[in-house]
Amino acid sequence: MVSIVLASHGAFAEGIKQSGEMIFGPQEAVQAVVLTPDMGPEDLRAKILNAVATFENQEEVLFLVDLWGGTPFNQVNLLLEEPGHEKWVAVTGLNLPMVIAAYGERFASESAADIAKVIFPEAVAGVKIKPESLQATLDGTQAPAAAAPASAPVGAIPPGTVLGDGKINIAFARIDTRLLHGQVATTVTKMVNPDRIIVCSDGVAADDLRKSMIVQAAPPGVKVHVVPIWKIIEVSKDPRFGDTKAMLLFETPQDLLRALEGGVDIKEVNLGSMAHSLGKVVVTNAVAMDQADVDCIEKIASMGVKFDVRKVPADKPEPFDAVMKKAKAELAAQGK
Repeated sequence: MVSIVLASHGAFAEGIKQSGEMIFGPQEAVQAVVLTPDMGPEDLRAKILNAVATFENQEEVLFLVDLWGGTPFNQVNLLLEEPGHEKWVAVTGLNLPMVIAAYGERFASESAADIAKVIFPEAVAGVKIKPESLQATLDGTQAPAAAAPASAPVGAIPPGTVLGDGKINIAFARIDTRLLHGQVATTVTKMVNPDRIIVCSDGVAADDLRKSMIVQAAPPGVKVHVVPIWKIIEVSKDPRFGDTKAMLLFETPQDLLRALEGGVDIKEVNLGSMAHSLGKVVVTNAVAMDQADVDCIEKIASMGVKFDVRKVPADKPEPFDAVMKKAKAELAAQGK
């Protein structure tokens, strides 16, 4: 695995490291090095080398640095010129999209240079302005057109047309109260690499504000649709989606059950997050359930669906049987 050093003036690198772990989960072989007012260049150089010394892989090291020409960059740049550091690479303009992209790319690449090539455009693309009209004024382009309704038909493809094998490829399904957010838009999307993200929720599909916010959270290059449950059932039977690789997001297990009962073919689901509310018990650090949730999830499991219980891919999965046993015990204790 490529090792990563986050370097900055002040505590910026430490803060962005913590933010990255909130989204992507704890990371191995990542160190934050900060320049404080009482330090000189040589002090910072020593801290950088000490950070690298903690890595198992000291040959492939990626430095994500805050500012071109600043002391952290200058010291890293000097190190890059030394013999034996030919595979060390530095990228400046440190931001959170850059860090998340680097974490995700470490799954696929063992080269710091290759990761740098991938994260550069993603870091730039992460800089946006709202409203879009101001962005268009600054970059000289037209403001993006309004997104087509989520329930619009598939382009101009005539009904009955069979694409691919005529069956949508559901590459990943997840239950998450927050639906499409940072952890899903970056971490999970990189892992699955879908053509489309489909949010399946009657409530969100009927809420124009929530729908708009979800569509705007789309990761680069991935289409996002928000549909009611009846629509995903319809889509799952539409042969025009035969060459589509989809990631499905459900707000509740009840929504998932309705989709399954309607014929949506899902073999495994990631139980990522279920928010706590009145009457629910905390089962894991991300999942809370009430009796209706327990009954629903057990019914889904009885249909042969496998549950992968974890918040982000980097987390160790929780044993499903143990999770359900704890939920039942906590609910029983609550009822006494």
